[in-house]
Amino acid sequence: MLRLTGILFTIAAAIGAAILTWPQFFRLEQTFPIAQLVSLRPIVAMGFAVVALLGLLVCLGRRTRGFGAGIAMIGILACAANVGILAFRGVGTPGLPEPTADSIRVMTWNTAGAATDVDAIVQTAIAMDVDVVALPETTEETGKAIAVAMRERGNPMWVHEENYQGWDATYTTLLISPELGDYAVVTSDSSGTRNTSVVPSVVAMPVNGKGPTIVAVHAVAPRPNDMDHWRSDLRWVADQCASPDVILAGDFNATVDHMSRFGTGGGTLGRCHDAASVTGNGAVGTWDTDWPALLGAPIDHVMATDAWRATGSVVVTSLDGSGSDHRPVIVQLEPVG
Repeated sequence: MLRLTGILFTIAAAIGAAILTWPQFFRLEQTFPIAQLVSLRPIVAMGFAVVALLGLLVCLGRRTRGFGAGIAMIGILACAANVGILAFRGVGTPGLPEPTADSIRVMTWNTAGAATDVDAIVQTAIAMDVDVVALPETTEETGKAIAVAMRERGNPMWVHEENYQGWDATYTTLLISPELGDYAVVTSDSSGTRNTSVVPSVVAMPVNGKGPTIVAVHAVAPRPNDMDHWRSDLRWVADQCASPDVILAGDFNATVDHMSRFGTGGGTLGRCHDAASVTGNGAVGTWDTDWPALLGAPIDHVMATDAWRATGSVVVTSLDGSGSDHRPVIVQLEPVG
């Protein structure tokens, strides 16, 4: 009876390890609490390492040797698989390549409202020579202050915003360099059909029809009571990538694991590709700044359709004490064709 119990427990442990390692196969990547656990894949890998160690300790007993060996093997294989996935997505690259005449640099930073000093945002944007800045949880007033400060330093920006009239999290601001042309915000609402559901995103389209549609994304966090909203937000964001020339940037509150069923034509989300994943930073955590970057969740992204090729990305870790619980992400994109 004890042996049968051990076999059943080992089988259950193997299934659980498979679900946590590749929940997409079981279509559980958007299900509570699997969605929350897989977003912290480095912690999951460490947990499996502990399981492997416990299994090896159980092997010390003569009667439990077989059971312990099975548990240890599950822990070792699951840990190795998760570490391999993280390594494949990229654990950090040194910096961006030199910009070209046609390149665009896009920055996203969830500023946590007034927690982040305006000057820190301005200095980062200017130092990285960005053309587009997506700022979830940033009010229009703050966005204008950033634009004024950047203009005074020789980097003017047009300010676009959406808000649901509440606290700072219900605002999203998008700054676009005049060098990219004139942009206008597409009318939207909070119904979930023309915008994200609980917190807003900004959809800006070129007035003359030339240039990419730029979307500053803010999807709601996958809290237990907001799981349906979160899934609908990801679906809405994926739909924005139906057009051939689109750039997304913002706080998706989702890792690439959560997006798999929404990718089309080889894209990560809709037809858009995650820039960090193809430039060696896909596993670097952008949230929470209280944790080391390689233990955090990569939930802030810059993505683009096949009209653009990502040539470099940076997750800025030197600003972890600036007030926000998110790290800035900067990506360089080159036009294709």
